[in-house]
Amino acid sequence: MARFVDLHPENPQARLIQQVVDALRDDDALIAYPTDSGYALGCRIGNGDGRDRMLRIRDLDDRHHFTLVCHDFAQLGQFVHISNAAFRAIKAATPGPYTFILPGTPEVPRRLLHPKKRTVGVRIPDHVLVQTLLEALGEPLLSTTLILPGEAEARTDSWGIKEDLDHQVDLVLECGDVIAQPTTVIDWSDDAPEVVRAGAGDTARFEA
Repeated sequence: MARFVDLHPENPQARLIQQVVDALRDDDALIAYPTDSGYALGCRIGNGDGRDRMLRIRDLDDRHHFTLVCHDFAQLGQFVHISNAAFRAIKAATPGPYTFILPGTPEVPRRLLHPKKRTVGVRIPDHVLVQTLLEALGEPLLSTTLILPGEAEARTDSWGIKEDLDHQVDLVLECGDVIAQPTTVIDWSDDAPEVVRAGAGDTARFEA
């Protein structure tokens, strides 16, 4: 049965944040947590069982592009290669509603990379709870948007998530209203950026 963790939206309680971090580190927990683009599923990068559970929950195959949700640009740069041309534009757009697909560094386990392109998604959310949690954890969260099979948008209701995924996730985090507005996805694995999905982030800065 999933544990429900009710956090303050502006000042998440430090003791509850630490309990979530401990669950992620010590128990290999899989969490459902709110972001600036709806709910996501998340676990530590090295949690292979958590990765597999995410794929099963969403009914996805191994070609799915996972996202590393990072605390800041410096952390992001440890896990992906960023060209000089991309550096300034990506830094200016973060934190914010963007996901960037970039070549992974050796810090990313091979099972998390796209099997052909060797890429991974990265993003830095503009969300108090996520930023607080990532700072306490000290590493990115391996994540995927919480869109269940047959649904078109990310989940936004914590109690509905707990009801539907009670025996498939370990913790459900709640911290106030959540809006399902997908991120803008930019593939910058080659020399020029390609807008893969137009979402909440302005695409103009990445279009020729």
